[in-house]
Amino acid sequence: MASVGTVANRFSEKLLGLLDGVEYRRVETSEDMEDIARIRYKAYKAGSVMHLGEETPLLIDEVDFDSHAYVFGIYYEERLISTVRLHHVTPDHRVTSSGKVFPDETKAFLDAGLTLIDPVRLAADPEIWSEMPAIPYLTLRLATMAADYFDADRVLQMVKPAHAAFYKRVFDGDFVASPKSNQGKFIIDLMLMATRCKDVRSSLYARFPFFQSEPFERRMLFARGEDMPFSPLTVRPTARLADTHRRIQLSGGAYAG
Repeated sequence: MASVGTVANRFSEKLLGLLDGVEYRRVETSEDMEDIARIRYKAYKAGSVMHLGEETPLLIDEVDFDSHAYVFGIYYEERLISTVRLHHVTPDHRVTSSGKVFPDETKAFLDAGLTLIDPVRLAADPEIWSEMPAIPYLTLRLATMAADYFDADRVLQMVKPAHAAFYKRVFDGDFVASPKSNQGKFIIDLMLMATRCKDVRSSLYARFPFFQSEPFERRMLFARGEDMPFSPLTVRPTARLADTHRRIQLSGGAYAG
């Protein structure tokens, strides 16, 4: 029987292999946004996540275009498989989707001076989900990179109670707020969790090397304005390179990076 460590290593290698076929695209054009909105609609309809009006099937809102919001499409072998919207939430910029459902808890974080990453609108193509159960890992890797890039204090997780065990096991998420029902258009119950990014970073990357990234990948994904005058069409994952650098550091070696 394989040991827990062996199983974990095999899982990590499988994910690193899948990442070889992944591209991340930051969505900033109306054409690409329509593709993202369609996959949201398909996923939410298949999962009975929220009330959907047939007259507005594309699920685009003004928050998609907030200056601290980052909408991504995740492509595998050039096929759009999932999407997520990340909010960089600060005491001075409090636009957050999770905060609409859990305003008191989110306000408490911000009033304490903490900065947050709020991953929402996570949706996967239901036709591909059964073929690729690793989609949540490939998609939420963007949240770990955002936490690193912005040096955030917490990554929020507004999730179905049934998914809480996953976020606890993978991201060491802390319980923040009990489930709520009948929130806006949502049909499902939602609860709030949060990961203490800086405390769990080292152990997270040791257990799941595919979440790692190089600084230049994070910069291409999240930099705006003078730091990145143009948005790259696609960004390829750098987890293998980052894992190699981490192993060299742990062994006492040195590298230029």
